[in-house]
Amino acid sequence: MLTAITGVNWGDEGKGRMVDLLSEQYDIVVRYQGGNNAGHTVINEKGKFILNLLPSGILRETTVNVMGNGMVIDQEHLVHEIENLRRGGIAISPENLKISERAVICMPYHKLLDCYEEDRLADAKYGSTRRGIAPVYGDKYMKKALRMGDLFHPETTKARLADIVAYKNLTIEGVYGRPPVSADDMWAWLVEYGDILKPYICDAGLYLDKAAKAGKNILFEAQLGALRDIDFGIYPYTSSSNVIGAYAPVGAGIPNHKIDRNIGIMKAYSSCVGEGPFTCELFGEEAEKLRAAGGEYGAATGRPRRVGPFDVVASRYGCRAQGADEIALTKLDILDSLDEIPVTVAYELDGREIHDFPYGDVLEQAKPVNKMFKGWRTDISGCRKKEELPREALEYIAFIEEAVGVKIKYVSVGAERDQYIVL
Repeated sequence: MLTAITGVNWGDEGKGRMVDLLSEQYDIVVRYQGGNNAGHTVINEKGKFILNLLPSGILRETTVNVMGNGMVIDQEHLVHEIENLRRGGIAISPENLKISERAVICMPYHKLLDCYEEDRLADAKYGSTRRGIAPVYGDKYMKKALRMGDLFHPETTKARLADIVAYKNLTIEGVYGRPPVSADDMWAWLVEYGDILKPYICDAGLYLDKAAKAGKNILFEAQLGALRDIDFGIYPYTSSSNVIGAYAPVGAGIPNHKIDRNIGIMKAYSSCVGEGPFTCELFGEEAEKLRAAGGEYGAATGRPRRVGPFDVVASRYGCRAQGADEIALTKLDILDSLDEIPVTVAYELDGREIHDFPYGDVLEQAKPVNKMFKGWRTDISGCRKKEELPREALEYIAFIEEAVGVKIKYVSVGAERDQYIVL
């Protein structure tokens, strides 16, 4: 079984929580895209863990974890993330962590360029996490990137790095007017952290191909959600990679295999980090109350997330883009205290209602059309069976399921591992 866990909305849907929960049934967990620009928060019996680069299956002792070729890896960040997990009692070795030799290295100058460009854009900024993601993916496609496997070829890699740094300094000095980057400093950084990570680097695609052919169960973990996908998201306010499930085998290193099952993750309300159109957004006291109740602050950056009601238009589109076969609905318990629960069921544009997610700048003019649902006003965090949920909660779930056109299989009623219901 090859299964993808994908985000339906703008990210932060609770993918890490679901990967941690379902990874018990899988032999291997693979991150197939992105870098340390987003965080997956997992709470289990060992504590609370925030993972930026490592697959969420790393918290399972029986699971092998793979960082695929579609990722961009800040080596320094990864080394510190591994150290932090070890301090928390998590065992990490080349037996349970494998890094693709084809994964691209996110260098310190990528982070600098990310910050310089966001500063230049000022009020027109994209809302970047300033962790170098757009510049490093740009270099990947400009063929000016270094990959993890290059660490084993120091002479040619050092020469290539010198050429790349000379190229980068043309922009750093000429465009941004900042001090140049030293090729020697970049090489020292590469060696310092690369030497620590070398034992984990391998032909991950070959490993996964053999595992899949041997009948191993593989779980693919996405970062962010469909509306942040570089092709299908709210461009240009997107990430710089393909987050959709169809890309999972490619980004993992096994394009010759196909996904058997795609589980889309979406919250019982909406949240969004960063800039760009967010039609269902709430403001003022109503937003602050929902943000506080849901702990809606970025796991990677700590930034307050924008929040709003569940968005049917965006979620239906996200399910289609992801090819979701079934849904896990998370954070239903956050709505426990509401007398009435708003849901954005359509957008208003130029005096007419639209139900299909629009392209481009028209999203900036769209206004939410909301419908109110009766709240259940009771604590559901102890519910473990469908029959234990209040009637109003079941009606809310049923409406969402019908509206997006995909069956809801899992409902999360809390952050702990056992706080979920299988419908």
